[in-house]
Amino acid sequence: MLRFCRWKGQPVTLTATDLACARGGIPILEGVSFGVPDGRALILRGPNGIGKTTLLRCLVGLQPLLRGHVAPGPDACAYASHADAVKTALSVAENLRFWSEIYGAGGIDAALQAMDLTALSTRPAAQLSAGQTRRLGLARLLLTGRPIWVLDEPTVALDRASVALFAKAVLDHCAAGGSAVIATHIDLGLEAETLDLSAYRARELGAGDFDEAFL
Repeated sequence: MLRFCRWKGQPVTLTATDLACARGGIPILEGVSFGVPDGRALILRGPNGIGKTTLLRCLVGLQPLLRGHVAPGPDACAYASHADAVKTALSVAENLRFWSEIYGAGGIDAALQAMDLTALSTRPAAQLSAGQTRRLGLARLLLTGRPIWVLDEPTVALDRASVALFAKAVLDHCAAGGSAVIATHIDLGLEAETLDLSAYRARELGAGDFDEAFL
């Protein structure tokens, strides 16, 4: 059964200890450790393919870890990736009301305003531009009631003004005692620690690392 965390501003620190992650069964990251206290953000950097998405999926429980421990666990996290989780048959407001009911969040007005969607509230999601759809997907974060936002390239398809809106939403979330882990290649203008995953690239496998049954 799904359990949703209605966060009320209590201090919550995300702690990752000695994480090892794999993609397609091949280890790609190892020895990753960090902490993100309430009120702070962490920016993940590294070249394409280093494992940023894989690490984020492990943090929220969508992919198993090879090794290590994450606390407090996925129930405290809200995850946003390249998929916007938007139902195209519903309007903007209907999409947000759906998520509001799922998370028990109450009203949607603050989420509409934060992502500049109020004027689009009655528009079918199928008629939104790529940037508007992304803003709608990100607005869902404000309804989750979860203290830790885990975000994978959240500004894809956003123009400069929309990036600024998103950055303010993250700042407001952290100011309220929340935290965020964000994989991004752009400067969001946030006061945040940076973690370059290049230093945690797993060693390449040699012939002796494979099970002979598959040779």
